[in-house]
Amino acid sequence: MTNYSLRARMMILILAPTVLIGLLLSIFFVVHRYNDLQRQLEDAGASIIEPLAVSSEYGMNLQNRESIGQLISVLHRRHSDIVRAISVYDEQNRLFVTSNYQLDPSELRLPKGVPLPRSLSVSRRGDIMILRTPIVSESYSPDESPGAEAKPPLNMLGYVALELDLKSVRLQQYKEIFISSVMMLFCIGIALIFGWRLMRDVTGPIRNMVNTVDRIRRGQLDSRVEGFMLGELDMLKNGINSMAMSLAAYHEEMQHNVDQATSDLRETLEQMEIQNVELDLAKKRAQEAARIKSEFLANMSHELRTPLNGVIGFTRLTLKTDLTTTQRDHLNTIERSANNLLAIINDVLDFSKLEAGKLLLESIPFPLRSTLDEVVTLLAHSAHDKSLELTLNIKSDVPDNVIGDPLRLQQVITNLVGNAIKFTESGNIDVLVEKRAISNTKVQIEVQIRDTGIGIPERDQSRLFQAFRQADASISRRHGGTGLGLVIMQKLVKEMGGDISFHSQPNRGSTFWFHINLDLNPNVISDTPVMDSLAGKRLAYVEANAAAAQCTLDLLSTTPLEVVYSPSFSALPQDHYDILLVAIPVSMRELNLHKERLEQACAMTDYLLLALPCHIQVNAEALKRNGAAACLLKPLTATRLLPALTEYCRLNQPAVPHLVDDSKLPMTVMAVDDNPANLKLIGALLEDQVQQVELCENGQQAIDRAKQLQLDLILMDIQMPEMDGIRACELIRQLPHQQLTPVIAVTAHAMAGQKEKLLSAGMNDYLAKPIEESKLRSLLLRYKPGLATPVTATPPELPEPPVNLNVTLDWQLALRQAAGKTDLAREMLQMLIAFLPEIRNKVEEQLVGENPEGLIDAVHKLHGSCGYSGVPRLKNLCHLIEGQLRSGTSAEELEPEFLELLDEMDNVTREARKMLG
Repeated sequence: MTNYSLRARMMILILAPTVLIGLLLSIFFVVHRYNDLQRQLEDAGASIIEPLAVSSEYGMNLQNRESIGQLISVLHRRHSDIVRAISVYDEQNRLFVTSNYQLDPSELRLPKGVPLPRSLSVSRRGDIMILRTPIVSESYSPDESPGAEAKPPLNMLGYVALELDLKSVRLQQYKEIFISSVMMLFCIGIALIFGWRLMRDVTGPIRNMVNTVDRIRRGQLDSRVEGFMLGELDMLKNGINSMAMSLAAYHEEMQHNVDQATSDLRETLEQMEIQNVELDLAKKRAQEAARIKSEFLANMSHELRTPLNGVIGFTRLTLKTDLTTTQRDHLNTIERSANNLLAIINDVLDFSKLEAGKLLLESIPFPLRSTLDEVVTLLAHSAHDKSLELTLNIKSDVPDNVIGDPLRLQQVITNLVGNAIKFTESGNIDVLVEKRAISNTKVQIEVQIRDTGIGIPERDQSRLFQAFRQADASISRRHGGTGLGLVIMQKLVKEMGGDISFHSQPNRGSTFWFHINLDLNPNVISDTPVMDSLAGKRLAYVEANAAAAQCTLDLLSTTPLEVVYSPSFSALPQDHYDILLVAIPVSMRELNLHKERLEQACAMTDYLLLALPCHIQVNAEALKRNGAAACLLKPLTATRLLPALTEYCRLNQPAVPHLVDDSKLPMTVMAVDDNPANLKLIGALLEDQVQQVELCENGQQAIDRAKQLQLDLILMDIQMPEMDGIRACELIRQLPHQQLTPVIAVTAHAMAGQKEKLLSAGMNDYLAKPIEESKLRSLLLRYKPGLATPVTATPPELPEPPVNLNVTLDWQLALRQAAGKTDLAREMLQMLIAFLPEIRNKVEEQLVGENPEGLIDAVHKLHGSCGYSGVPRLKNLCHLIEGQLRSGTSAEELEPEFLELLDEMDNVTREARKMLG
């Protein structure tokens, strides 16, 4: 709807009635006058034509044209202002006489076929009005008696036609319209004058009020409405002035309050500034205290772990000697206490690293199933000692070849399963691994640990993931611990891109679960055991524990075996089976499978497998002598059960004559390294394990040899002069017959970013320097071509004696690094001594300011040589200098370190000569 102003509305309301009334009156007046003038003209014509008709009767009877012509001419001249013509017609509708022969007489004549008018008739055609009246004879009929009723005349002598001009009245009509219009405009003008005066008296004060209110709105509170006003406008003026005075009073009061509040706020801000300065100082002191605490924890943890590892190592060595029962018991107590103390120290160190954000996760390829199997193997002893059934169920759709930090994953599972064992007195501890999501490059797995322990009350669950807190004080006193385990696990899981949670009810057990993200290893070569020969074979499985049985049945479902399951040996159908798998309950403290029962089991199968708890594993050799084909450690996993089934496949295959030594793997392995000491050690280790070894000193030589040979595995050093290992790997991959050959990166600098770079460059796996014989063996088995037995979980190794970084020459360390070969260790040490003069020359050139080329490469080469010669202090110095140089530190700033390096090289040379004689 259109929003009109008050001025426009007032004008409309004033003018509209005046215009409407004037217009209606003018129309009425004009129409009335118009019709009245026409009636007057018609009446004038009638007053002319009717006497004329009467006067013409005599002339018509006598047919006297002259008398009638004079008569109509006189009338025409007398009324010439309105009469155009007068014509007389006889009874035959013929013109008798007319007053104006210049006009067409047919215009006044009646049309043919139309009877003569018997009374006055009027017709109009444009601006012409035609009147016709009959000429009647007044004589009576002869037979008419005087007393009879009068009848209309029957003798029609003709008729008179009169033509009148309406233009004579048009001017008068126009005058009437003009006068009406002028009168209406005059009335409108009068109305405009009155409306303008009214609007001036109303809208002027209103506009004044609006302007005053606008000034008040802009803050001019001293503005007032002035002037004399009448009626309601005066009331409105008084209201606006009162409002302005109230606003001025409120504004003054508000300004006073604002000033007071500003003063208070200024004082508060000054106090806050003082507090901020104090808080900033306190924050710096807290950060410094936290840094000192972290350094203290790291240093103390290291200082404590070093002698503690010595205590544990020498305790285990002492346990291998002849001891009395009391001495062995005391030493076992010392070992357990030292292990507990070491676990606490490790927890404190990990917690301090996590709090400081300095805990870096590895990113290396590893087999998931073997990694998890190592965890349950280590924890199986604790579980079986408490008669707890420990199971591991890895779903078949979970990929095995992944990239991540296996040690931290093992740490999380070890802590959760260890807690489950600690707080469970009877029943099961089940570990379930499932695939949660998978893409082309990543997989998300979920691990659940269920137990049947004491559970956690709901009121204590919120405190479970708090540092130095446990669910209940009594539990803490009974079971021990720092209360840091779950906090560390939560932070580790989040570092691996996942989350951890749990569900628990008192006396009904607990379920802890977590999910983590791992990268898929696209370059790994799958080496699954071939079991086609098991098709159609029958396997009988005996397991009393339902959870353990379900895990094994899920594993056996991936094989072509026909499985018959029974919860007890007595309930097993008496039949002959190709393979018989019998699981001994963990509650059995002594093996009561008698000789007769063992003979009965051997008679039912060609291949008897026994799954034994840890405490019964000591009887394994006796059981094998009595007929068992193999004794497997519980819990049964893919890394233990599938190799045993593969062994059954091998035993049932036809014998093939071997022309080569079975003790060595039938592989052709090429090792590439620019360091002669490293290359010699790798060659010595490979010669003991594979049938053919190719050694190359640089990348170009490796490419030339790869063109000539079909290789099964390539061990590639990364940092080499002229052509690095990554470029050499890319060129070897371009060879048609080497596109699928596994290439393993051998380097000591594979940090998280470097490892991803190696894998994306085409490397299949990673082997860290210094190379250990056991790790190299596992790697060779993993990538062994053909019908190879998959890598089994290696038994837990005793911790190596701690390395003293302050020792110049550690011969026992040198022997370990040389795989226990004395001659190889002596030769490696001699090669190091021969290489030291070259490094000395470059270091001395740097000290005199010559800035020799290849200083970093020379230090790196010396670092690699030290890794196999038992010189921990020299190796540590090389590692420190190389790291500083690669991080951008100038060589001039490392002068003290170079001087220390020269001194240590002299010390190594002196000690080596004593050792080598």
